[in-house]
Amino acid sequence: MGKVRAAAFSVSLDGFGAGPGQDIANPMGVGGMQLHAWMLKTRMFHEMTGQPGGAAGVDDDFAKASMENLGAWILGRNMFGPVRGPWPDQSWTGWWGEEPPYHTQVFVLTHHARAPIEMKGGTTFHFVTDGMEAALARARAVAGDRDIRIGGGVATIRQYLRARLLDELHLAFSPVFLGAGEPLFADLDLPGLGYACIERMQTPDAVHVMLARR
Repeated sequence: MGKVRAAAFSVSLDGFGAGPGQDIANPMGVGGMQLHAWMLKTRMFHEMTGQPGGAAGVDDDFAKASMENLGAWILGRNMFGPVRGPWPDQSWTGWWGEEPPYHTQVFVLTHHARAPIEMKGGTTFHFVTDGMEAALARARAVAGDRDIRIGGGVATIRQYLRARLLDELHLAFSPVFLGAGEPLFADLDLPGLGYACIERMQTPDAVHVMLARR
């Protein structure tokens, strides 16, 4: 059985994983995209988005590792899109265009049922209405020996941390303050939940911290 992990999850110095006011114009909330400056420079991201160039090095190594050995993803509904409440229609199919970067089965947590969406490149979005443990069970069934990545957003990662269902968490602390947004660590006792830092590495654009459940 593979690991359940979150990876390349960017956090501000004041602990926010997204800015306030997420909408169609601000997928990561107001100011949230600056958290990902380290990732946007990497060779991996350039290759993934069809751009030339990109920087090699430690940031690129972490970015590549975040996408390796994945058999399924789990996303919160905010990570799938800005639509709230019941689905008004079937027009919204994600932030990523016709070919999302997942290339596997993706389980989206939601309170509102919707038929699966098959996309180019092998991504299929499944909408799970019976909770995070049901989503994890479905992800395990398709992932086999590969890993399951909890892609976010903040609330979803907090849920899996609180339930001690994450085996590993790679955080990339960006050297910025957001001042407001979605706090990752509020009311979470990570040592009490059994999580400890097992590795850290600093680059000019991020401090990479690896947490694991003991």
